[in-house]
Amino acid sequence: MGEIALSLVADYGVPIVFLVTFLSCLAVPVPSSLLMMAAGGFAAAGDLSLIAVAVAAFTGAVLGDNTGYWIARRLGQRASDWIDQNDRRRALKTKAGDILDRRGGPSVFLTCWLFAPLGPTMNYVCGLTKFSWGRFVAWGMAGEVVWVSIYVGLGFSFADNITALASLLGNASGAVTALVVVVLLGLWLLRAARHRAAPA
Repeated sequence: MGEIALSLVADYGVPIVFLVTFLSCLAVPVPSSLLMMAAGGFAAAGDLSLIAVAVAAFTGAVLGDNTGYWIARRLGQRASDWIDQNDRRRALKTKAGDILDRRGGPSVFLTCWLFAPLGPTMNYVCGLTKFSWGRFVAWGMAGEVVWVSIYVGLGFSFADNITALASLLGNASGAVTALVVVVLLGLWLLRAARHRAAPA
């Protein structure tokens, strides 16, 4: 995968950085982080402009986030109608919307970079629940600044060890995301068990 990312950046330069970050935010399985690091490495070598790489990655990510949001918001009506047909599902949707209203901004921000594997799903959920677009954009842009800065910056700083670094960061990101999912699932199960054990 590392060789493919390097060859893509070498052959197509900045436009491929834009395209891959855009697609990654729509849940298309592309090596966006590795490609950003590769582009940062090429910038360190003087083959690409660091500013152009960063702007392309940021623009692609923000447009990808917003495309996912609006796809879910505009075309997700059927899913929303299906959810609303059942009282329990409707209650869960309402609860998810309430949680997003209270903590949605920081959640969007963190799923852009710290829990990046959850980012595309968050985009769709925010659109489906009609989370405030203004807040979504503001928090999402802040998160994408961090994401792009980390990966392009690491590629620029550690150009000679991009593949090893990408593997390490990919494993760390996956582990953090898995840990969060396990903790949340455990809390949900504990809460459900207490609810069932409570006297009627």
